[in-house]
Amino acid sequence: MPSLDICFSPELLPLYDLRGKVAVVVDILRATSSIVTALAAGVTHVVPFSELDECRALAAQGYLTAAERDGRQAEGFDLGNSPFGYLDGVLPVRGRGVAITTTNGTRALHLSLGAEAVVIGAFLNLEAVAQFARAQGKDVVVVCAGWKGMFNLEDTVFGGALAERLAADFDTTGSDATLAARHLWEQAKPDLEGYLLQSAHVRRLNSLEANKDFAYCVQLDTHDIVPIWRDGKLVVNT
Repeated sequence: MPSLDICFSPELLPLYDLRGKVAVVVDILRATSSIVTALAAGVTHVVPFSELDECRALAAQGYLTAAERDGRQAEGFDLGNSPFGYLDGVLPVRGRGVAITTTNGTRALHLSLGAEAVVIGAFLNLEAVAQFARAQGKDVVVVCAGWKGMFNLEDTVFGGALAERLAADFDTTGSDATLAARHLWEQAKPDLEGYLLQSAHVRRLNSLEANKDFAYCVQLDTHDIVPIWRDGKLVVNT
């Protein structure tokens, strides 16, 4: 039986051997939620970058550029890190490629590329990710983006929710990290939005008047797509 483990922060990834495994990269607020939304809205592919200058350079190739630092849209970019940038119709996104860089999520993704498969997880596509993991039948590591290298609540709660969905087909008992995440999910499950209001990152977003983003990002199973890393970009798995 394959196993499911949870890495609470990219800083802990050197302790994990990702070879032959599925890495589920999660940054609930907001990078992975925005990537799921972008691809569902008709963006053809997403190219993640760690640095602003690398991301900005793709504008010359016709890409939309999206950048966030410390929760705010970086100056000189088309979009920030809000999923509503792909939904509000201000910029036409269907058929476009997007270059993106964020404080935490894109870094976590690049650090996970040693896995056999790298996919993007969010509450929005939780069941789709669970189905993908079952189909692969390989060990899974949930890579939580955290906040600037530190633990955060919402990414870990996602890991617990995924562990619950996969408990019948995966060993979810061999890791204290997974056990802790399951306990957090059990606490959060009756009122996920209310539970996560105590999260430091939620308070940070609300101080930026991004509470609409928070309410959107904690919806369950609104999208049935799985973004996957292929040939240097994220595309919808088919």
